[in-house]
Amino acid sequence: MEYPQDHANAADAINYFHGFRNTDLKFVADMSCCCEFEGCNEGANVLAVIFDLDGTLLDTERATRGVLNEFLARYGKELDREKEEKRRLGMTQKESTAIIVKDYQLPLTPDQFIKEITPLYRERWAKAKALPGANRLIKHLQKNGVPIALASNSVREYIDAKISHHKGWKESFSVIIGSDQVKSGKPSPYLFEEAAQKMGVDAGNCLVVEDSLVGVKAANAAKMKVVAVPSRREADCHGLANVVLHSLLEFQPELWGLPPFDDWLDNTLPIDPIHLSGFYVTGCLEEATENATLTLPDQAGGLYFGWAKVDTDINLKLLASINLDLSCVDYKKVHVYLIDANGGLKQKQKMQIHLVGYIRVQDNKKLTSTELEKLEEYKCIARASLDLPSFTCL
Repeated sequence: MEYPQDHANAADAINYFHGFRNTDLKFVADMSCCCEFEGCNEGANVLAVIFDLDGTLLDTERATRGVLNEFLARYGKELDREKEEKRRLGMTQKESTAIIVKDYQLPLTPDQFIKEITPLYRERWAKAKALPGANRLIKHLQKNGVPIALASNSVREYIDAKISHHKGWKESFSVIIGSDQVKSGKPSPYLFEEAAQKMGVDAGNCLVVEDSLVGVKAANAAKMKVVAVPSRREADCHGLANVVLHSLLEFQPELWGLPPFDDWLDNTLPIDPIHLSGFYVTGCLEEATENATLTLPDQAGGLYFGWAKVDTDINLKLLASINLDLSCVDYKKVHVYLIDANGGLKQKQKMQIHLVGYIRVQDNKKLTSTELEKLEEYKCIARASLDLPSFTCL
C-alpha cells in the first residue's frame, strides 16, 4: 500500500534558525527517543496502527485520581499511596478489582465493588482530556486512509463511554475491541491479534502504540512492532519496545512507512493549547497549592513555547521545558525561560501559562540555563514563531 507524501512549506519567519543542531538540546536522558530509530526494513512497512486507550490517547488516570480514595473512605479504609504507586497499570478490570478487594479487605465481592465504584468513574471520564498529540495523530492517519484500531484492557462498554466525550473518535477507528471480547486481555496477544484480523492486516504490518509494560508485552507476543509512550511507573517499557517516546508529539510516521505530518512549520508545531497556572519560583512553575503536582500527564515531556501572564495583563513570550527526570525526582517540572522580558520577576509570583507550540528536538535531555548558547537559539525560534498567526495568544 502506498501513501501520498505531502510536505509542508517552511515558515519564512524562522528559516534563519533552520540549521540549529538538534542533538545539543539536553532534556531527559532516561528514555530513548524516536530519532534513534532508523525506520522499518524494506518490505515491512506499517499498514495499520493499533492504539491502547487509557494513558496512551486519553489521560483517564489523572481525571479519575482520587476516586479510589473517596470510595475506600466509605468503608473506613485509607489509601496506601506506596502500594498505589506500584499499582495495576494495564491490568483488566477483573484482575485489578480482585487485588483491590483483597488488599484493602473490603466486605465486598469483586462484582459488588465494580457495581458501586463504576458510577464514580463514569462521572470523571467525561473530564478526561486527550493526551498531547493524540487528536493530531488520529486525524492524520484517518485523513491519509491508514486503518486504525482501538484495543484496550477496559471492557467494551467502558471504552465506548470514555471516547463518547471526544468528537470524531468513535468514527475514526475501524475496529474497537475490549478485553471482554477476547479470551484474555493483555499481556496476552489476543486483543491485538483480533484487531489485526478484523482490519485484514498481517501482524507483521501492524504498529501498536502503548503506554504500559503489559501492553508492550502483548504487542511483542503478537509479533507486532510497538511504540511506547510510558508514564514514569512504566519506564521498563524501553527495554521491550522498538521506540520509546515522551509524548505522541515526537512520533514520526515516516519512520514506519506512513505518510509524514504536513503541519510542521520548520521545526515548530502548533498544538492544542496547554493551560497551566501556579507560582513562578527560581525559573520554574510550581503548583499553586501545597502538596500537589502540576496538572500535567507524564506523557507531556518536551520543549514548548507560548505565552505567560503575571500580575499585569501583558502577555510575555516564553520557552518552556517540561521534563520528567526519572533519576532524581518523582514529579514533573516546568522550566520557564521568559523571552524579551524587561527586568526580572519577583520570587513566587503568580503566573498563568498558555503553551501553543512545540519544538522538534532530536536529543530529549534537560535544557539548563547554563547552556546559554543553546538556550538563546531556542529562544530565537520561539520568539519568531510567536509572531506567526498560527501561534497567536488566546
